Amino acid sequence: MLAILLLVLLGITAWMTSLGSVGIFKVTPAMKIVSATLRHLQIVAVAELLAIVVGIPIGFLSTRKAFRFISPVLIGIANIGQTVPTLAFIGIAAAFLGMGYTAAVVALFIYATLPVVRNTYAGIRSVDPAVKEAAQGMGMSKWEVTSKIELPLARPVIMAGIRTSTVVNVGTAAVAGMIGAGGLGAIIMSGLAVRVMEIVIQGAAPTAALAILLDALLGVSKTG
Repeated sequence: MLAILLLVLLGITAWMTSLGSVGIFKVTPAMKIVSATLRHLQIVAVAELLAIVVGIPIGFLSTRKAFRFISPVLIGIANIGQTVPTLAFIGIAAAFLGMGYTAAVVALFIYATLPVVRNTYAGIRSVDPAVKEAAQGMGMSKWEVTSKIELPLARPVIMAGIRTSTVVNVGTAAVAGMIGAGGLGAIIMSGLAVRVMEIVIQGAAPTAALAILLDALLGVSKTG
């Protein structure tokens, strides 16, 4: 079903591209769609990498006794932050950083960090204390308990957070086309500007295909 859906989306994109023009408007050339897709991937990849590098340590430290006093605040911010519309994040980032790539990456980074922090915290906290006590009783150091017990057991939950934030960011990056970040969102916006749905589909279909593909790949890594 996944392969069929991807083929349908890519087929629709190829069909729209083959039209050449719709009325007085030319559709987006194939090479421009490819370059927009690569730009889209770049925005998502940079933002997600930053979210992982920042979010996992914050989520992990929130479970430690020395930082436990602040964990309710951090997790509360993560939960509340997820209710804020993505367009609001992008608009605020554009207001402070200006239009373009940097504002888009910063907005996506912040939005992607929230589920990573929340799931890392939940994953570490879900490890049975008896398992950790047994490991310590076997002579393991705190670092060994963390690296060999806590993180491996928490990995599925952490990966679920990364998977969620990545898929959400694919769609959010499309919205970032409104602030001149480029990517597939720029094609969607150009189609909306001239009210030509064929051009809109040229940006929307690859975006959907990209989200489905990344979700599938991260789903495999989660269970692998």
